[in-house]
Amino acid sequence: MGSHDLISIVPFIIIAFTAVLVMLMTALEQGRAGTFIITACGYGFSLVSICLIVPKVQPAQQIVPLLIIDGYSLFFIGLIIAASLALAALSYDYLKMHTARFGEYYVLFLTATLGAMVLAASSHFASFFLGLEILSLSLYVLVAYLYTTPRHLEAGIKYLVLSSVSTAFLLLGMALIYDRSGTMEFSGLIMRMPGLAPDLALAAGTVMVVAGIGFKLALVPFHMWAPDVYEGAPVPVAAFIATVSKGAVFTVLTKFFTGGVIAEGGPLFIMFSVIAAATMFMGNFLALFQNNVKRLLAYSSIAQFGYLLVAFLSVRGMHITPVAFYLAAYFVMTIGAFGIVTLMADRDSDGDHLYAYAGLFFARPYLTAAFALMLLALAGMPLTMGLIGKLYIFAAGVASGLWFLVIVLAINSVIGLFYYIRVISIMFIRPEAGEIKLSGQRPSRTGCFLIAVLTIILVWLGIYPAPLVSIIQKLMGP
Repeated sequence: MGSHDLISIVPFIIIAFTAVLVMLMTALEQGRAGTFIITACGYGFSLVSICLIVPKVQPAQQIVPLLIIDGYSLFFIGLIIAASLALAALSYDYLKMHTARFGEYYVLFLTATLGAMVLAASSHFASFFLGLEILSLSLYVLVAYLYTTPRHLEAGIKYLVLSSVSTAFLLLGMALIYDRSGTMEFSGLIMRMPGLAPDLALAAGTVMVVAGIGFKLALVPFHMWAPDVYEGAPVPVAAFIATVSKGAVFTVLTKFFTGGVIAEGGPLFIMFSVIAAATMFMGNFLALFQNNVKRLLAYSSIAQFGYLLVAFLSVRGMHITPVAFYLAAYFVMTIGAFGIVTLMADRDSDGDHLYAYAGLFFARPYLTAAFALMLLALAGMPLTMGLIGKLYIFAAGVASGLWFLVIVLAINSVIGLFYYIRVISIMFIRPEAGEIKLSGQRPSRTGCFLIAVLTIILVWLGIYPAPLVSIIQKLMGP
């Protein structure tokens, strides 16, 4: 490995070193604040290092056959690190209410981030599987980290068992594809797969890989684990799964199924189109009946990745801007929404019952305004990143002639608006005297500051998206 290769993986080295340092601090029983500060510094230094190495990876740097560091990878790695930093900050006060064990949590949080970063940079089945397992093994423990109620343990066991089964399908699918193609590098597969004669082994392998990725993304019909796991997991961990974990896997999807692999009108195209439509309808329809905010956001997340599949099918190697912009917007909106749920949590509940938000406006108007903006952005309302992201997806779908999916997207945007408005309306219901039952915990200053920053980003890039679009196009091309 040359010096340029070493420079390219500095963000990975910093996160791995930080995880080891936090583990040593935990063994020496250092304070909770020190553990968090070291974690936050590790994320911060890693984020800064990305900005410094961007000029050095033009053109892309191939790190052995397993990883490739280019503008595409660096954008999503930066997004992953920034989201992880925000969620680590939200976790601090949340953990103080529930447990004295901080070190182990942040070690697992850092290793999960490292796994997501490996996924974003992977260019080979081996690195894909390695990154996925680093991410998944950390999340198994994080989901059940509190283990104070049967709900936490149930969520952890469900995620462990179902994720293990999906990983087995994924691994078998990789083996079948390798048997037929003779390569495990994404670039080699992209070149060889369109020319391979279709047979049962190749078809079965491809379907198994799609099923494995579909589970990680909670796409229909592989979505049933998501609401139960989100409900049982600590709120910041649920947000991590919804954003960092799913975002990292989606980057692999766009890498693997690109170029001529998905031929328009071919079996893969039809399969992804059906999955996209079913994911949008099922996610939004089931969200209409939820009285638990975490479950509602889980179904919302399912629907959002249905929208992303429209952009994914319209890309097919031509351009990536709609996917990148909408993923960035989705990260801001979802972390903001889950962040407010985290601030509403107390020792007895996760602040996730819908009617716990009744009259919130009259007690915490600024928090209410931020939550309303996040939900309206998820619905694609004006003056938010959500609208710009959806317009990009609509434009990409129309340009590619995906009229069926564009119509389905439009219908589901209207359906989604109903349950977002329902939450907002409950927050503005004027309660009778003494009926507001809010958490006894005052929202932390750190959490409120973070929500304020996310809200500013949400509106600023919704009104003036040019800076983010410019970064995406500079790193990835038009």
